[in-house]
Formats: sequence, C-alpha cells, structure tokens
Amino acid sequence: MRGAAVAIMFAAAVATSAARAETLEEKMAPCLACHGEKGASEIENTPSLGGQTAPYALIQIFMFREKLRVFDIMNDMTKPLTDDDLRAISDAIPKLPPPPPLADAGDAARIEHGRALLQQHRCYFCHRPDLAGAENVPRIGAQREDYLTKTLREYKSNTRRGYDASMAEVLQPLSDQDILDLAYTVARHK
Repeated sequence: MRGAAVAIMFAAAVATSAARAETLEEKMAPCLACHGEKGASEIENTPSLGGQTAPYALIQIFMFREKLRVFDIMNDMTKPLTDDDLRAISDAIPKLPPPPPLADAGDAARIEHGRALLQQHRCYFCHRPDLAGAENVPRIGAQREDYLTKTLREYKSNTRRGYDASMAEVLQPLSDQDILDLAYTVARHK
C-alpha cells in the first residue's frame, strides 16, 4: 500500500509538469510512472496499458479528460491534453509490450471455472479468444488480477459506468466468487 501512495504522490507531481510537456515522451511520462514503463503496472489496482487497443485507450483518456470517468489524478493529468495529444498517446499505448501473465500456474479448478464463465458469458465474443480485445474493447488478457477484480465488481454494482451497458448486464448473475475466479483466470491467460 505504501508503494501505491508514493506512486500517486509522484504521479501528482508529474501531472503538474504535464501542462509544460512538449514531446510525446514527456506527455506519456505521467502515464508510464503509474501504468508501467514497459507496459506492465506494478501498482495495486492500477491497470497495465501495454498492448491495449488504441481506440479503447483514446476513449478512456478522453473520458478522464472530460470527467466522464472521475478519478482525480487521471482527471488532472489529462486536463491539459489536446485532442491531438490524446490521439498520439492512444496510438503509442499499443506499442508498449503486453503485460506477461502471472508466472504461477494457478489452481486448476479455479482456472477451469473461470474458463467456463468466459465461455458461458460470451466474453470471448467481444474480448476475442486471445483476450487481446479489438477496437473499443479492451485487452484484458494478463491484466492485473486486483484491477480486474475491482473493475468487474464496479461494473456489476454499476459504480463504473462505461460507454456501453453490456458489462453491467453480463455481470449481474455472477457471484463474487465467480468474479474472483474470472479475474484469477484472465490474469493468468497466455
């Protein structure tokens, strides 16, 4: 938890310099400080951006800039960005290497349950069989397990509103254990 607090303080300091940033690298520095220089976040409940689809990234940073998604640090960091900045950053994000799946093989029963849920609830239809996403659908394969759990719970409770209500609908019949097993499986997806 302490590492997360330090990263948030660092990101806030970097955000104040974002308005003065000139190059794409300077504008991306605050993003990479929390989301991982090599595409994989090391901060609790902070998503990895590596390999994310450009259209999805663009939509998300636009939503943060316009406060359609509210998270103060992200809102502050994206506020000075122009539309051209948003496009340049969202085009750079897919070039970061995708995060590696968790190294441990995991519990076979939980993974089998997670795979059955992925199939039953047609997650592969939008997120694709490789879970790499497409267009405005995010890459979820090998995403941080804690972030996946948090996000799925937020979609189910409708506290995270997206631009599409399908996630809330899909998650309604799932139990919390189902959500835990889904996140567990997706985080280990190769």
